[in-house]
Amino acid sequence: MTEPTAAGTVSGETAAAARESVWAPLRVRAFRMLWFAQLGSMLGTWMQTVGAQWMLVDEPSAETLVAMVQVAAMLPMLLLALPAGALADIMDRRRLLIGVQTFQVCVGVGLTALTLADRMPPALLLIFTFLLGSCMALTLPAYQALVQELVPREQVPSAAALAGLVIAQVGAAAVFAINAAAAVAFALVLTAGRHPVGDRGALPERFTSAMRAGQRYVRNSPVVRRMLLRVVLFVLPGAAMWALLPLVASRLLGAGAAGYGLLLGALGAGAVLGADLMPRLSSRLSSNGLMLASGLAYAASLLACVLVDSLALLAVLLVPAGIAWLAVLMGVTGALQVFLPGWVRARGLSMFNIVFAFGQAGGALAWGLVARWFGLVPAFVSAAVLMAVGALTVLVWPLRDVTGWNRDPAVYWPEPDLAQEADPEVGPVVVTITYTVDEANVPAFLQAMEQVRRSRLRTGASSCELYRDGSDPARFVQVAHYRTWGEHLRQHADRLTGTDQARDAAADALAAAPPVVAHLFPTR
Repeated sequence: MTEPTAAGTVSGETAAAARESVWAPLRVRAFRMLWFAQLGSMLGTWMQTVGAQWMLVDEPSAETLVAMVQVAAMLPMLLLALPAGALADIMDRRRLLIGVQTFQVCVGVGLTALTLADRMPPALLLIFTFLLGSCMALTLPAYQALVQELVPREQVPSAAALAGLVIAQVGAAAVFAINAAAAVAFALVLTAGRHPVGDRGALPERFTSAMRAGQRYVRNSPVVRRMLLRVVLFVLPGAAMWALLPLVASRLLGAGAAGYGLLLGALGAGAVLGADLMPRLSSRLSSNGLMLASGLAYAASLLACVLVDSLALLAVLLVPAGIAWLAVLMGVTGALQVFLPGWVRARGLSMFNIVFAFGQAGGALAWGLVARWFGLVPAFVSAAVLMAVGALTVLVWPLRDVTGWNRDPAVYWPEPDLAQEADPEVGPVVVTITYTVDEANVPAFLQAMEQVRRSRLRTGASSCELYRDGSDPARFVQVAHYRTWGEHLRQHADRLTGTDQARDAAADALAAAPPVVAHLFPTR
């Protein structure tokens, strides 16, 4: 079975979700409570970033400092997202979230007190922003993975869209206080509620091996890599708006905090509207068509930021940017949540968070420097051009069509036939599978085994190759290496999906006899 590459919907579940309201997941009480609590926490963190940016618009080198707020907020995601994803996959997500929210309360209280006391220089403000960004980096993978456990599978894309609704802005000190209060509320909901802890598998993973497994899965999944590529191409130029909009309001339009709030409100209104429109848009456009339309709409809004001199008109023209931002990011997040197997879901989503943070932080810093050296107009025009070009690349690098793929867990390998029980920590281990294939079936067999090889690499093998016997051309041997015996046992237990089973069956069907498996252990 070859991996589909045609443009189209990202998943059958996404298309199914398009037929019902995006608000449907809120009918699930556990999800509704957690969503409102998390929305409040995310609102608080985002509002804090907005307040921090506005506090710096009158500072010397404001172009760089305002952009650095985005960098400080997103940098923790680059550093902590993968460890956070590993923790979320191997421990109780509820306890992890409660601990993080408790720390966020402490940071928010300190930030509020120092701001009210007028003891908040730019450097300290960036440090506090970094700490709050760290809380968000540790929170997101666990929260995103919980969504799959709280709502029906067909509603996951809608739940992801709901997670993108973030709007509001008030005075800076009040923003910081609301952030702390929102974290308190989130922690209380987590403490009071009963939420599923998820399946941690028959063999608990160690932290370092869990991180390696997450990286290995993404590296060997062309579907996930293509999703992440689309995110990078959208967020890198798109970061210009989030980083430099305060300067557009204050310098180009001569507006104060209220004017900046109006522009941000327009973006937020676009996100709300986008969430409501997502089911209809998804039913009329393919995933790739939606990516193209969103990129071009956002590029037009970027140009409007420096070509329109009316605050009210610009606010109207920023609404499509909010719709586009929600459509791209939440569309990809929802598709990932549906596509990723349960055992690696938080780690896969953490890789999305890393890519998003790289685009947001790197783009903010780059566009801040461009604006400082060349001016706001060249910065926004350049960002718009790159956004449009990036959107057009969907014609060359489309999202992969996984319609019909079975993502449910499949336990179909027989228990290993060993003379005595082996320690899961022993390693390295080699597993060989010997096939006998008639010459007429060799081309199809080699094609099928490439998909099997990717499956082995995604689910535990550190390397996997197929060899042909020089003395017997009908004999093929697949050799897979594992760091430990436990890594291979996890494939038997809970890491394979229905699609992996179908690909194994397709390869086995081309062999002249049942394959022969051998498990080789180190002699020491």
